[in-house]
Amino acid sequence: MTQQTKPLNRRLAVKRILRDRQQDVLVVTSLGNPTFDVASAGDTPQNFYLWGAMGGAVTFGLGVALAQPKKRVVVFVGDGEMMMGLGSLATVGVDKPSNLSIVVIDNEHYAETGMQLAHAGRGVDITAIARAAGFENAATLESERELDDFVDVILKAAGPVLATVKVGTDPEPTALPPRDGPWLRSRFREALLGSAAHASQ
Repeated sequence: MTQQTKPLNRRLAVKRILRDRQQDVLVVTSLGNPTFDVASAGDTPQNFYLWGAMGGAVTFGLGVALAQPKKRVVVFVGDGEMMMGLGSLATVGVDKPSNLSIVVIDNEHYAETGMQLAHAGRGVDITAIARAAGFENAATLESERELDDFVDVILKAAGPVLATVKVGTDPEPTALPPRDGPWLRSRFREALLGSAAHASQ
């Protein structure tokens, strides 16, 4: 794997992945920077932001993927979030949903609590863990070319897919999407089921 001298920019990497997103692709984000990164790329009703459930984004995305097998589900998580919910990779590996992709935005630090060095910065290989859990399509992406080459895999290939995107630690401006949980739930549900979803509530 060819290293580049400057790490990927997290905001631009997420924007690159979502640039080719089709309208029916569903996105779930973990708390903190992954939510801000996705919102910065464009807020849509097909986005669901988990504001406070650290460690739960992958299992939430798994549930959506199983309930909506004809739609692509992409979960964006930080490396700290992924370590907190590490067991979810085993569950995904067992269930093997073909429509689920997980994108780990890995800066190897805990950005939300003061940039302490995280597990990924101390030798833990999240991609290797995913492979051991049964992900046949898992990769670590460290350059723009590697990211470009893997975007179609994230958005279209048979899953489960995991991409660990190595990014730098430079801060990015906060891009706040809506924070009203019940409203986000209803908006997401309507995006899936249409306006008839309101009538069944």
